[in-house]
Amino acid sequence: MKQKYSRRYQAGLQAYLKQRSGAHLQRAHGMGRQALTAGLQTLDIAKLHEQILVSKVLPDHPAGKRAALIKQAGIFFTEAITPIEKIHRGTHEAAVHLNQIVEMLSQRTVELAASNLELLQEIAQRKAVETALKKSERHYSELLERSERLQEQLRQLSRQILSAQEEERKQISRELHDVIAQTLTGINVRLAALKKEAALNTKHLDRNIAHTQRLVEKSVDIVHRFARELRPAVLDDLGLIPALHSFVKIFSKRTHVHVHLKAFAGIEELEIAKRTVLYRVAQEALNNVSRHAQAGRVELNIQKFHSAAHMEIKDDGKSFQVERTLNAKGNKRLGLLGMRERVEMVGGTFCVESAPGHGTSVRVEIPFSKVRKSTLKKSGKETTLECI
Repeated sequence: MKQKYSRRYQAGLQAYLKQRSGAHLQRAHGMGRQALTAGLQTLDIAKLHEQILVSKVLPDHPAGKRAALIKQAGIFFTEAITPIEKIHRGTHEAAVHLNQIVEMLSQRTVELAASNLELLQEIAQRKAVETALKKSERHYSELLERSERLQEQLRQLSRQILSAQEEERKQISRELHDVIAQTLTGINVRLAALKKEAALNTKHLDRNIAHTQRLVEKSVDIVHRFARELRPAVLDDLGLIPALHSFVKIFSKRTHVHVHLKAFAGIEELEIAKRTVLYRVAQEALNNVSRHAQAGRVELNIQKFHSAAHMEIKDDGKSFQVERTLNAKGNKRLGLLGMRERVEMVGGTFCVESAPGHGTSVRVEIPFSKVRKSTLKKSGKETTLECI
C-alpha cells in the first residue's frame, strides 16, 4: 500500500513542478485524504517527500534552480498534509505547524541535496579514477605482451639468421668445391698434359693453351660472382644507383623479369650504411619476387620526400598474407624480418602490402642526416633505367 502511495505521490509532485496548476494542488489535497485512509501520518509523508526530492527530482536540475524547486515542492507538500493536520489540530494551530514543518523540511532537503551531490561527485571521481586505472592496466598489459612478442620474434630471428648463415656457408663451400676446385683441378691436369706435349709434340699446343686459358677465365668469373654477391664493390666505389643498376640488369637477364628502376641523384648523399640497407632490401625483395611472385614486371622507385628517402618495390605477381608469413615458423619469414631489422637499425620504417590482383609492395623510409639536408636541396635530378 505504501509503495503504491509513494509512486502516486512522486508522479503528482513531478507533474505539479512541471506545470504548477491548481488541479495538481487539488490532487495533492486528495492524496492527503488517501494518506489518512492508509494510516499515514505527517512524518511519514515528510520522509517520503524528502526522499523523492533528493533522489528523483533535484539531481536532474542544475544547482541554481534547486532552491526554487524545493520552495515549489513545499507548496505541494503543504496541501498533501493539510487534511491530516486539520484532524489533529485546529485550523490556526494547523497553519502554524504546517509552516514550521515546511520550513524545517526545506532546510533539511537543501542539506541532504548538497550531501547527495557531494556523494555523487565523489562516486563519479572514483569511477573515473577506476576507469583510468583499468585503462592504464590494459595499456601496460598490451605493451608487455607486445614486448614479449617482439622479444620472441627477435630470438627466433637470431636463430634463423644463424641457421641461414650456416646454410650460406655450406652453399659457398659446396660451390667452391664443386665448381672452382674442379675447374682448378682441370687446369692443373691440362697444364700437366701441356708439359708432356711440349716435350714430345707441339702440334696442338696453341689449342690446348687456349682451352686452359678459358678455364682460368671461368674461374675468375666465378670468383667475381661470389664477391659481388657477398659485397658489390661498385656500391662503395660508384654509389647506390650504379650498384642497383648492375644488380637489376643481371637479375633481369637471369629471371626474365622486367625491372624499371627510377631514382633521384641525391640518394648518393645518404650515409653509406643507409645506402647499403637500401641495396640489401632491394636485393632481397627482388630475390623474393623471383622465388615466389611469378611476376612479369617490377617497379623500383627511390624518391625524396621532405627529409627522408623513400624506396618502393612493387611487382605485378601473386599476393600473399603478410601477417601469416611474419608469424610463420621457419625460413619463410626470415627475408621480411631481416629486411625490417636492417631498416630499423638505421632509424627507418619498413612496410609490406600485398593484395590479390595488386601484387606486393615493399616500402622503406630512411631519414637523411641533419647535416646534409641543405646539400640535398640542390640535388633534384632523377635517374631512370629500364632493365629487361
